[in-house]
Amino acid sequence: MGEVERARTRRGRRGGGRRGRRRRAGGAGPLRGSMALALLAGGLTACGGEGGTPTLTWYTNPDNGGQAKLAAACTQAAGGRYRIKTSVLPNDATQQREQLVRRLAAKDAGLDLMSLDPVFIAEAANAGFLRPFSAAEERQFIQGVFPASVENARWEGKLYAAPFWANTQLLWYRKSAAKKAGVDPAAPDFTWDKLIDAAVRSDTTVAVTGNKYEGYMVWISALMASAGGRIITNPERGSDATVEFDSPAGRQTATIISKLARSRAASPTLSTEIEDPARNTFNGARGGFMINWPYIYAADVADAEAGVIDKSIPADIGWARYPQVTAGQQSRPPLGGISLGIGAYGKRQNEAVEAARCITSEPNMKAYMLGEGNSAARPAVFDDPDIVKQFPMATLIRDSINAAAPRPITPYYPDVSSGVQSKWHPPASVDPGTTPKETDDFIPKVLRDQRLL
Repeated sequence: MGEVERARTRRGRRGGGRRGRRRRAGGAGPLRGSMALALLAGGLTACGGEGGTPTLTWYTNPDNGGQAKLAAACTQAAGGRYRIKTSVLPNDATQQREQLVRRLAAKDAGLDLMSLDPVFIAEAANAGFLRPFSAAEERQFIQGVFPASVENARWEGKLYAAPFWANTQLLWYRKSAAKKAGVDPAAPDFTWDKLIDAAVRSDTTVAVTGNKYEGYMVWISALMASAGGRIITNPERGSDATVEFDSPAGRQTATIISKLARSRAASPTLSTEIEDPARNTFNGARGGFMINWPYIYAADVADAEAGVIDKSIPADIGWARYPQVTAGQQSRPPLGGISLGIGAYGKRQNEAVEAARCITSEPNMKAYMLGEGNSAARPAVFDDPDIVKQFPMATLIRDSINAAAPRPITPYYPDVSSGVQSKWHPPASVDPGTTPKETDDFIPKVLRDQRLL
C-alpha cells in the first residue's frame, strides 16, 4: 500500500522529446518517470535455464510466506508440467514498481508472473509490458470476483491482470472511546465531521495515514469518491485527462483533512504516519478511532497474545464502514489489493496463465486470507465458516469492497499521485479555498511535462 514517490529525472518531453510521442494514452504508449529511467538500465535478463521441468518465476510483494506456499501448492497441482519459484520484491511499493519496470523495459523473458498493486496495472499495460488475457481466459478470472477489482485490472477494454486479493479500509474504534463520546460509529449517518467531533470530545485521536506517500493518496481519493467526485475524468485521454479537485467534492475533501489536521483529534505525528504507526497511535494512551486496512485486527490480536500491547485492547475494538462525507450519502471506501500480471516477454505464457488460474482459485484465496490476513478477491470466500471465525467483520469487509472506489485508472497514475501529494502535504497546510484549485492547475502541467515534481 505505502509508496514513497521521489523527484525523478524526466525524459521524452512534449515538443522536442522522444520521437513518436502521442498525446493520447492508448496502445503501447510512452513510459514516464522512473519507467523512462528503466530504459537506461538495460541488460537485465533472467537466468532462464532450459531443460527439465520448466520453471516460472513469480515476483511477489513481501508477505509472511503465503505466496511461496501457494507457489508450492500450484507446482504440485501442475503435475510436472512446470514449477513455480518466487522472487520477493522490495517492501516499498515504488521500489517494487521500479524493479519490475527495469526488467520489463529490458524485455526480460524470465519475468513470468508478478504481483501488481492495482494502481500500476494501467501504466504497465499501456507500455506493452503485460500480456492481455484472451476472452476465453478472461472469463475464468472475473467470474465471481469483486467488480471493482475487475475494473481496476482492465485497460482499454482488455483484462491485463487476474485479481488475487482485494482490500479496503474500515473505521476502527475503541468501544470505550465511542461510549465516552456518546456516538455509535456504526450508525447509518456517521460522518467524518461526527468522527472528528467525537474524538475531540473524548480527548482521543483519529489515526490516519498522513505521510507523504501513497497511503495519503488513498485517503484523499476515498474522500473525493465518497463526496461524489472523481480526481480525474476521461482518463483515456492520457496526459489530457481532466483534473477535478476544484469542485464541491474537492473542497469537501480539503475541508475534512484541514479540520482533522488542525484539531486536537489529530495525532502529533499525523504528517509522518503510515499504516503501522497509525495502528500504534490507535493502541496508545489517546487512541480512539482509526481508518486502516483489515490486517490490523489480526495484528492486534497477535500483539496482545505476545504481550506487545495490553491484552484488553482487542476486546475493546469495534469496526464500522468508512465514514460518510455527507450524511445520508453512502461512502466509497478505498480499493486496494494485488492482482497477477503475466510478463509480455515470458517464454512460458500459457503455463503462466494456468499458474495464475491455480493461484487465484477460490480455495487458494481462502488459504491466503487465513494465512496472511489479506482479503480474497472473491465474495464467496467471505461466507466460509473458517473465514468468519477468524474475521468476525468479514461481512463488513465484503460489503465495503463491493462499494469501494478505485483510485484513478490511468497510465500516468504515479505522476497524478505524486502531484497530489506535493500539493496536499502536510495535511495541516490544506486550505479548502486554495488547495483544490492549485492542484487543478498543477497536475495537468505535470502530465504535459510543463512542470517537474
